[in-house]
Parts: sequence; C-alpha cells; structure tokens
Amino acid sequence: MKIYHLFILFLLFTDLAFAEMVTLDIKEWQVPYEDSRPRDPYVAPDGKIWFCGQIDAYIAVLDPSTGDFKKYNMDDDVRPHNLIIDEQGIVWYAGNTHGYIGRLDPATGKIKKYPMPKDDVRDPHTLVFDSKGDIWFTAQKGNHVGKLSVKTGEIKLVRVPTASSGPYGIWLDSNDRVWVALFWTNKLAMVDPETFAINEIELPRKKALPRRLVVTSDDTVWYVDYQGGYLGQYNPITTEIKEWLMPGNKQSRPYGMIVDEQDRIWFVETGLSPNRMIGFDTGSKHFFSQTDIPSGGGSIRHMYYHYSSKSIWFGTDMNTIGRAVIP
Repeated sequence: MKIYHLFILFLLFTDLAFAEMVTLDIKEWQVPYEDSRPRDPYVAPDGKIWFCGQIDAYIAVLDPSTGDFKKYNMDDDVRPHNLIIDEQGIVWYAGNTHGYIGRLDPATGKIKKYPMPKDDVRDPHTLVFDSKGDIWFTAQKGNHVGKLSVKTGEIKLVRVPTASSGPYGIWLDSNDRVWVALFWTNKLAMVDPETFAINEIELPRKKALPRRLVVTSDDTVWYVDYQGGYLGQYNPITTEIKEWLMPGNKQSRPYGMIVDEQDRIWFVETGLSPNRMIGFDTGSKHFFSQTDIPSGGGSIRHMYYHYSSKSIWFGTDMNTIGRAVIP
C-alpha cells in the first residue's frame, strides 16, 4: 500500500514538474509611433488588432498578417486608456483624461463622444461588455462604476462607498453581475446590474492591493494582488477566500490578467525584469507555466484572450504589441 502511495505521489510531482516547463510562443511587433505606451489590444471580428496609444493620443490598428499599422489621431488630445470592440467592429474607448467614452467607426473614421454625467468623474478607465452589448466601466480617480447603454447613449454612475478606493479592473459573471478590483484598498466590489446596489468584499490581508480580476465559468472571482504578489480566489456563494503566493513572491507586481477557455489564469509579473507571463491551473491549483517577455515588457497593463486562436494579446511599455500563443 505504501509503495502504491509513493507511486501516486511520484506521478503527481512528475506531472507538476512537466507542467511548470510549459512555455508560450510569444511574438512582438514594434509599434512605429515612438514612446507612445501602446496598450490594451483587442481582436476585431476581421482579425485585426486595435490598441490605444495612451501617451501619444491615438488609437491604432495592426494587421498581424502583414505587420502594417494604421493610426487614428485623437482630435482633442485625449489619452485613450482602454478599448473594446463590438460584433459590428465598432471600437469603443475610454477617453480617460477628458471624461467621456468614445465610439470610433473604422469604416468612416468618425468619432462620437458620450460624456460623463458628473464633472468629478473625468477618468473612465476599463470597459467591458455585458450580455446585452451595453458597456460597464470603472473610473479610478472618480471613484465610480458606470454603465453606458449603447442604444440610448445614457450613462448611469454609482459611487463606491469607500472613499478613494481606486476602481480598476472589471469583469462580469454569467449573471451580468459586475465585479471590480478596488485597487487603492484591500477590497473587491460587486454591483447588481438591475438595482446598481454595490457590495464591498474585504480581503483578509490589510496590505493587499487587488488590481485586475477575472471570473471563471463557475462564477468564482480571481484577482491579482499587486502589492503582495498573491493570486486570490473569492467564492461568492461560500464567501471563502483562498490565496497562492506567486512564483516571483512579493517582487511579482502582477498586473495584466486574463482567463482562457479552460479556466486557466494568465497574468504578468511586472516587478521582474524581464516581465514574466505566468499560467495557473484553477483545477489542480498550481502554477504550470512561466515565459519571459522577449522585449522585457517594462509593464504589461491589460490583456485580451482570443478564444479561436488560443492567443493572449498585450501591449508593453517597450512600445510593442505582443501575442502569446498557448500550446
């Protein structure tokens, strides 16, 4: 019996060792607009990659099949922070410094702006679609979470109860409940999509700073603690919170985060040089992959997962757009 148990343990540790050797195939494209902080790429229905030039006030598109870029300059010098693309190929972006959400039609190049209804909410931050195609977003310094109804253009805002909480990463679960990482606190928040009631969840470690989060298919919430170097899981049904110290420990500075179709979590340790992309299996609860970013990364702030190609797209502070293909 003891020999059998030892054999099982041997197989288990052999599998873990093999899993930790998994590496991603990463390719990066140098963006031709210098020192512009290209970020938050998103794959359009036609396969082209749209992204924001946060510092240089533009939105651009990359054709990965040719390596060609096309640039759309912002006429108001806004610093676009994040973008998402709907099924019709329309680009929606956060006018982070000018207090609006923008709508760019690639066919015409025309932009329509949806201003925030409150003067103190000047910084729409990260956008996400709900199941009806409407847009939920965070406002970090404004301390609000908001919703843009795409058909009417109406924007509704809800203030986070904790002052100066820094609403940052945002994700929706299968019931369209809105989950938010409150970056300047040790809290997460959930917004009811019907009543706009907001509930805060305090994390067990007082010094935790959750920056990004995702929701897996079982509707549990996963977050990265930028301060402490932990990956955390919150179960809304049991209210249980579990955490795993990252491979880079407290130096990790985890930032960009995404989940794939197998409910595996991917995030980037930006406190390391070069930055390192890490994979975590939510089933077996272990880290199974780590891959250095070829350019170094500098800081990878947000990521997008393209299901059909099993690839993760990201922008870097080294002025590149990157693609990591999962084997």
